[in-house]
Amino acid sequence: MGNTVYSINGPVVTVQNATDFSMLEMVYVGHERLLGEVISISKTKTVIQVYESTTGIKVGDPVFGTNEPISALLGPGLVRNIFDGIERPLKTIQAAQGIYIPTGSDVKPLDEDSTWEVTPTVHVGSLVHFGDIYATIPETASILHRLMIPQGIQGTVTWIAPKGTYKLKDIILKVKDEKNQVHDLGLTQKWPIKTPRPVKQRLPISIPLVSGQRVIDTLFPIAKGGTAAVPGGFGTGKTMMQHQFAKWCDADLIVYVGCGERGNEMTQVLEEFSELIDPRTNKPLLERTVLIANTSNMPVAAREASIYTGVAIAEYYRDMGYHVAVMADSTSRWAEALREISGRLEEMPAEEGFPAYLPSRISQFYERAGYVQTLSNQEGSVTIIGAVSPQGADFSEPVTQNTKRFVRSFWALDKQLAYMRHYAAINWNLSYSEYINDLTKWYDQTVSPRFLTNRREIMSILAEENKLLEIVKLIGSDVLPDDQKLVIEIGKVIRLGYLQQNAFHKDDTFVPLEKQLKMMDVILYLNKRAKVFIESGKSFNLLFETGIFDQVIKMKYDVPNNQIEMLDAYQDKIDEIIQAIK
Repeated sequence: MGNTVYSINGPVVTVQNATDFSMLEMVYVGHERLLGEVISISKTKTVIQVYESTTGIKVGDPVFGTNEPISALLGPGLVRNIFDGIERPLKTIQAAQGIYIPTGSDVKPLDEDSTWEVTPTVHVGSLVHFGDIYATIPETASILHRLMIPQGIQGTVTWIAPKGTYKLKDIILKVKDEKNQVHDLGLTQKWPIKTPRPVKQRLPISIPLVSGQRVIDTLFPIAKGGTAAVPGGFGTGKTMMQHQFAKWCDADLIVYVGCGERGNEMTQVLEEFSELIDPRTNKPLLERTVLIANTSNMPVAAREASIYTGVAIAEYYRDMGYHVAVMADSTSRWAEALREISGRLEEMPAEEGFPAYLPSRISQFYERAGYVQTLSNQEGSVTIIGAVSPQGADFSEPVTQNTKRFVRSFWALDKQLAYMRHYAAINWNLSYSEYINDLTKWYDQTVSPRFLTNRREIMSILAEENKLLEIVKLIGSDVLPDDQKLVIEIGKVIRLGYLQQNAFHKDDTFVPLEKQLKMMDVILYLNKRAKVFIESGKSFNLLFETGIFDQVIKMKYDVPNNQIEMLDAYQDKIDEIIQAIK
């Protein structure tokens, strides 16, 4: 008699007196073969976490082992596709079985009937190792898929298929190892989603991931291979900001993981990314995007799997030599799933009911980011940007606090800014980036040494403005001296004219670093000339009434991205206006 179900508690199933399961082994539960994972083993019982709805499972139903961990199938066809948390292709399921995913659905992750144009890159007699590239496939107009030798295979190439069109299961390479065993390689390989892929070397972080979003690129940059958290309460624009970042950042590939998010938001991603044109390739953005949708009505346990599936796919493309950005929206839903499973396992709860191992799980996830030298001697990176949804916008709750420990960029979203329609609603007083020192050399050499100098001055003005606004709340602005009125007005110019960005404006949705630099130059030149004007004994109100501050705020709309030189005229305009004041 085989192993059978002893008890069922939501997604948690136990098997009694089983001796042939191993920890983190993938199993199939019930006659419908629901996918599950072994999460606890004792002498008397084995506990399984099921990644599908257990409705209809009965005591006594069979449980089948596989002797392997939960793995992602990696190969051409991942890009442009949308999967659920356990890598089932949703478009294929919809076409075959309708809009709802049936339990036990056994649809292959990648289409085995699709054909791919394969070009081998090794020859007979070549010595190959794990990670070596043996063929290339033009997966999309943006991504050249590089097939790599799977783990555990090393030896001499004895046969290569000629250049041509092949299906996923076709053999295109034979490798003989030291024991004279021949390994047949096709177009796919499997990788355990919870095991980080090995690299030759982790490299220092030194290049920013440019997003075209001024508040990020200027004030709180993130590096390629870095980590960032985007905490914010309901309605502060976390998802919108991640969409905007995914659209415009200079990563080669985007892996967007909707973890416990609303279905309409994932639909919006699909529709937008299909319609939006990638400025680098003039092709749809979906041509360099992998989508993983684990919406809020899907089984709660699969949220954990979706996070790991996403980062496993990202590491696979990183090893081809690509720079990959992972958008996890949101890790709070994943943490809530951990809390629910932990409660069903009757584990001792820690703060706010979350399991005691929450910090280690969060750190394991973010530690899979990095800028690396791959086993095939290429450079690649995985950048992880995780949204956090603290209840009641309380940043002191455990998920936000533990995430803060393991990320180096913290983009705190502010409900008041969002209600004022100030997007991105990043609060410049609560946010920070620890990558500035790592990126200084790049900014100085690639953009200008003025860039970070201007940044420091702008941050100083914003900090001073924040202090003065507290005084204004108490006594009003009329009693302030002119130099402090200037600080408040320049702070307003920075907030409205620089930090606030319009995602629906053709020139303001993405701003190159050169334009960001010149915009800062204009704002700081206005500040400098206004200081001299006030120090000469003239009234600040005379300068304010000229409307020059409003003109500088509007420059983000008035100057097209392809005519940045127009910003040079603003300094002459400032001089003319100030000189004309009697």
